[in-house]
Amino acid sequence: MNKTIEKHGGRASSLLLLPLFMLAHFGHHLLTALPVPLLPMIRSDFGLDYTKAGIVISAFNLAYGFGQLPAGWLADRVGARLLILVGICGVAVAGFFVGLTQTYLLMIFFMAMMGILGGGYHPAASPLIFAAVEPGKQGRALGFHAVGGGASFFLAPLIAVGLASLWGWRGAFTGLAVPTILFGLFFFWFLGRPEIAPSPQRKAKAPAQAEVSPRGKVRRLVVFIILSTFTGAVMLSIIAFLPLYLVDHLHFGKEQAGALFAVIYFAGLWMSPVGGYISDRLGRIPVVLMVCFMAGPVIYLLNWVFSVWGIILVFLLLGVIIYTRMPVAEAFVISQTSDRNRSAVLGIYFFSGMEGGGLLTPVMGYCIDHLGFYYSFSLAAVAVVIVTMICAVLLNDWEKKRFAH
Repeated sequence: MNKTIEKHGGRASSLLLLPLFMLAHFGHHLLTALPVPLLPMIRSDFGLDYTKAGIVISAFNLAYGFGQLPAGWLADRVGARLLILVGICGVAVAGFFVGLTQTYLLMIFFMAMMGILGGGYHPAASPLIFAAVEPGKQGRALGFHAVGGGASFFLAPLIAVGLASLWGWRGAFTGLAVPTILFGLFFFWFLGRPEIAPSPQRKAKAPAQAEVSPRGKVRRLVVFIILSTFTGAVMLSIIAFLPLYLVDHLHFGKEQAGALFAVIYFAGLWMSPVGGYISDRLGRIPVVLMVCFMAGPVIYLLNWVFSVWGIILVFLLLGVIIYTRMPVAEAFVISQTSDRNRSAVLGIYFFSGMEGGGLLTPVMGYCIDHLGFYYSFSLAAVAVVIVTMICAVLLNDWEKKRFAH
């Protein structure tokens, strides 16, 4: 960190950077949050079945995952500032062109471009926040950062439904792209100011336990990444079809389905810092295990809710799981990696989650086409429970040793 931030410590870092990073996270996800709530309209426009509708979401998720690998590597070498610029402005430009497309294949292409260009934001931003905050508060800092993403996913469906009712689903993309580009340029300038910009020669040191070393720690990290990314991938594949589930199975209107979908992300406005705070006190692994064990039963509950209030409750629980897991898992991965390859490892982590979600989404669409929603959701719930139990057993020995010390 530069001298100004070093002089005042972690408090100044948080005060100067964290609120703007929350806005940056909001801008990064503003366009990426549109496809799922607008999927009923996109599906009607192009006449898609569930499998092809799943490909719309999968095109972004797969490309977003692939983009994490080179972007994470680049962030460790060319600096985070440029990657953050591309992660905000590049996504918005591609989203603008999504709104101009008139064919299904061209829309898929620009959805993929949106994913590739957005791949560098998280591997670049999260380590900067982690390094700027004093040890013991890093989980909640990443939780507050996640609030920005949660706010975009919460507000975007509501804004998009309003814009789509006036200008169609394409107008929602083009209308939100322009202010996002402008903010991305401002944030790039802000990070380049001498009193703000991190100096690559003076990076804040992570606490002593952050260094990856023994083979056992590497194995633990691998198991943890499998646990977190598998749960996240299944959740992504389920969430992609929830607006269609509300429209086709529960017979809600398209606009009402888009608005109800926003309930999931309401949890992101408050649960992320709460989860981060709890993990700072109890540890990252116990918190992630807790929400992963919750995921299976909550997914299965989707089969048994029919009223608006029942849907709101289950959607809220889904949001709690998502927005507790994300910042806590990021904090654990960062704490277990060395400073020189932190963004690269985070790139692998995000790649695994997004690629898993991208691959599972069309599979989920195929299952829904052939088995229906009930059996598809039930199979997903069982898979999450089984994988969580296996990973919990593998992680348990290390947790016993840690608490014994």
